[in-house]
Amino acid sequence: MEPLTQNYFVGVDGGGTKCKARLENEYGDLLGEGLSGPCNPAQSAETAFTSIIEATTQALEAASIPALQLKDLNVCLGLAGVNVPRYRATAESWILPFKYTHITTDLHIACVGAHAGKDGAIIITGTGSSAVASLSGTLTNIGGHGFPLGDKAGGAWLGLRALQYTLESLDSLMPSSNLVIRICEALGTSDPQEIVGKSLHYKSNDFGKFAPVVVKCAIDNDPVARAIVEEGKEYLCEIVSRLNKLGAKRIAMIGGLSSQWAQWLPENIKEQLQPAICSPEFGAVSLVKHVVKER
Repeated sequence: MEPLTQNYFVGVDGGGTKCKARLENEYGDLLGEGLSGPCNPAQSAETAFTSIIEATTQALEAASIPALQLKDLNVCLGLAGVNVPRYRATAESWILPFKYTHITTDLHIACVGAHAGKDGAIIITGTGSSAVASLSGTLTNIGGHGFPLGDKAGGAWLGLRALQYTLESLDSLMPSSNLVIRICEALGTSDPQEIVGKSLHYKSNDFGKFAPVVVKCAIDNDPVARAIVEEGKEYLCEIVSRLNKLGAKRIAMIGGLSSQWAQWLPENIKEQLQPAICSPEFGAVSLVKHVVKER
């Protein structure tokens, strides 16, 4: 077996719903990619660890380089939840099989990728929501406090708000609507106690599964769904205002719900949004290459 003659780098984007890995050589060639399940240490450290290994292994297998093993990889983990010190400590305590591991937030790698390493800011609206500005080497986080305390305008928040309203409607405290009907259909019941029983131990990705129902009903002008969307829209507008005050000249909105929110935002806000140049995984690779070079 031929010995390795160069360094290999993996960028991992770990979020509340999925984990993506990108494997490159030192020349920037994409060698393989991997995709696995939820990867938020704040929700489940064990699941996050497993997802990291699974996605990275997939990327490694896709590369088809016989001599290359997990122990040869320089890896940057951009993870949801590690902005909270206790969960960062959890991630840092993992015994990972890699040559070198650099841990940062999913926001950090997304911002690096979105602006190709230059100054800028991002707003993520996926299962959760958060924002970060990277300006002159300083990172400023906005939101990202985790579900259910934060993550307003994220998929989990949309699902939670829909279930809350559904229960109030079934208790005859609020009028029914098409959203209530569709949520009950998705749950397979219209009995409040059964709904509570089903959702009592839901995590963010479980609530996030109802986000498409809210979006579809909002597009169909259901008043309840539109009111939920309006609340999320106002929150995102406040985030853009805050990023403007910080001096961010380039703002990108990314994540699974970004295209939906973009169509609902006011024109003066939409005009400020720029497309992401590269992916979060690309940003993670760029970060670990820089860190390894500095070391």
